[in-house]
Amino acid sequence: MCSGGRAELRPGRANWPAYTRRVNDPAIAFIALLAVAAGAALLAALGRGRTLEGLRETLGIDDRADVEAAARKVIRERETADWNSRRSREDLGQLVDLVGAGIVRLDDGLVVRLANEAAHVFLDRSPGSLVGLTAIEAFGDHRIEAIVRRSRDVGWANGEVTSGPAPQTLAVRARRSPIEGFWLVMEDVSELRRLQRIRAEFIDNLSHELRTPLTNVRLLTETLARDLERTEVPPRIRDGIARIDVESGHLVQMVNELLDLSKIEQGAVALHLDAVDLGELVTSSVERLRLFADRQGVRLVADVASELPPVRGDEERLGQMLVNLIHNAVKFSTDGGDVTVRARAAADDVVVEVEDRGVGIPAADIDRVFERFYKVDKARVRGKGGTGLGLAIVRHVAETHGGRAWVDSVEGAGSTFRVAIPAAQP
Repeated sequence: MCSGGRAELRPGRANWPAYTRRVNDPAIAFIALLAVAAGAALLAALGRGRTLEGLRETLGIDDRADVEAAARKVIRERETADWNSRRSREDLGQLVDLVGAGIVRLDDGLVVRLANEAAHVFLDRSPGSLVGLTAIEAFGDHRIEAIVRRSRDVGWANGEVTSGPAPQTLAVRARRSPIEGFWLVMEDVSELRRLQRIRAEFIDNLSHELRTPLTNVRLLTETLARDLERTEVPPRIRDGIARIDVESGHLVQMVNELLDLSKIEQGAVALHLDAVDLGELVTSSVERLRLFADRQGVRLVADVASELPPVRGDEERLGQMLVNLIHNAVKFSTDGGDVTVRARAAADDVVVEVEDRGVGIPAADIDRVFERFYKVDKARVRGKGGTGLGLAIVRHVAETHGGRAWVDSVEGAGSTFRVAIPAAQP
């Protein structure tokens, strides 16, 4: 029905769709919003569950453990480890600065990662300026860089570098680190090398100055001894002349040993390498000293194995080595004793043994008998003479041929000196 010309809309069956739309649109939106929120919450819960599960696996804990407490523990341990690492680096820096040698650490790309104060001084660099530089930038010398590169290839390398207007000699040693990179150590050996040169020049000059008068004395005594054979003179005069000849011979030997050792240590002796029959050389050396042994009342015995392999070396220097060993054994043997010289093959070496039954060597002296100028207790060997250079020459000759020398001895029961020289390769 109409009233006042306007129709009144009532909720009848014919108007339900429109009415329902107006009434239910907010409800539908609200329900949809609830559904979205519930889905997001569900996804967040699922994601959080997966995150917690992964975190538990990372921390290595089970489902019953407190994740937060475990995480705090890991953080504390990490902070402690970082602090310990910083302290170790600081301690290492303090330690390397206390060392008088220059120390440089390089990474695998040959970039400096650490350098102490001494390294900056040796390389004439301002403090802290080496870190971050490459090897050639840091050292400014291709020879030092070559030493570092060689250590990268073979694990280690050594060398000496001399440079500068006032020559500075650095001994350089490089080693591969078992962890990462390389360590390089530099030592200033300029003063040591200067003193060695002075000593070598002194010995060289002294030896040459002594050789001429000693040679003249020996020639005069030999001439005088021949003249006395045709003249009647008292026995004491003959004995005195013979004594002069013997003592002058000792002096000549000492001078020669001084000069030889000086040259060997400087590397000034050129080795003329050839295939050498060490057994034959032992036999000839024994015969060479047989007269000297007879005068000392000592019997020399040569025991050489058959078919010894040859060694590659300088026959003259190896002969000098054997003569020094045999002469030393005879000199310190008691009258009537035997000195046995053996030569045998052992693995890849030819070994020569010189065994005596003399005074022996005290245990405290065994490790030093091959040092130059070192002599065992003089009171025990009074009258035996010598400069303490013969065994030093033996060691140097053996080492320059790639071998070694050593001794076994019992005080009062004799000594056995051994030298091993590598056999020549086929």
